[in-house]
Amino acid sequence: MEDLDALSLLTDPVRRAAYDAVVASASPVGRDEVATALGVGRTLAAFHLDKLVDAGLLEASFARRTGKSGPGAGRPAKLYHRAAVERAVSVPPRTYESAAELLAEAIERSGADAALFEVARRRGRADAAGSDVVTLLAERGYHPEVDDQEVRLRNCPFHRLAEQFPPLVCGMNLALVEGLVEGTGWRARLDPAPGDCCVRLSKNNGDDL
Repeated sequence: MEDLDALSLLTDPVRRAAYDAVVASASPVGRDEVATALGVGRTLAAFHLDKLVDAGLLEASFARRTGKSGPGAGRPAKLYHRAAVERAVSVPPRTYESAAELLAEAIERSGADAALFEVARRRGRADAAGSDVVTLLAERGYHPEVDDQEVRLRNCPFHRLAEQFPPLVCGMNLALVEGLVEGTGWRARLDPAPGDCCVRLSKNNGDDL
């Protein structure tokens, strides 16, 4: 029920917008940036952000901001970023993660990695047919951040499983994304980075997504 209590905070539209603004940022943000993005006052933005921290949905840290001037410019600012802990609610209770762990262990023991990767690549191709790849990546929870030459995937939808079975799950993830971007002019590769998905996309030719 703790997860349910935490997630229920997001039913407030302003609080949900504050959460989305923080999660969408590639780096920690302060209350001023969130207030500007939401069109609300700094005090109201800070109130909602701190509620999200209390619920474990966001985390806070303090750092001095560069480029600031005026009174208080030298003081550390309170910054917010996505929490590492996951929250999930299922009614009635379901334990799909336990089933995924058992299946992953069985695949590793049986040496069926190649079959899994082929299934994932085929699923990626099927899902991408006629669809916008960035939209698909966003819908799948990858939080894609796009620039001219790279697509950084700022979230791993399989994070817990990838921690337990890194070669298997990261290989599956790579195959799935390879299928999603096939023929788009982007190339998927393994490039693990703290807090990001293990897969990153880079420009393969002059085509666009």
